[in-house]
Amino acid sequence: MFDNPSSELVLPATALAEATWIVSRGKVSTLSAVSVLKAINKDKRITIYPLDQSVVERTITLTNINEMHDRQIVATVMELCSQGKKAALLTCDQNITAANLIPVVW
Repeated sequence: MFDNPSSELVLPATALAEATWIVSRGKVSTLSAVSVLKAINKDKRITIYPLDQSVVERTITLTNINEMHDRQIVATVMELCSQGKKAALLTCDQNITAANLIPVVW
C-alpha cells in the first residue's frame, strides 16, 4: 500500500496529532515532529481528513471503542465509506479490530 504510487492515503487529523505528540515525546526514533509533518506534506498521495462535526457525531455511537481518539479515527473511516469511498484502516489495535465496524488492514 505504501509502496504503490497510485495509493490514496487518508490521514485523520486526530491520527496526525497523535503521531506528532508521540514523536515530540521521544517515544519513537523519528527525529522530530517537524520531520513527520514535512514527510507528510511531501507525499502527494496523503490527504489530511479534518476532525469535523460529521466525524464527531459518528463517535457518539461508538461506545464499544474505549479510546476517544480511536473513536475519532474509526468515525473518519465510517464517514469516508458513507461518502461511497473505499476505505480501510491500517491498525493492529485489538479494540478497533474486535469492534468489527470498519474494514481493517494489518
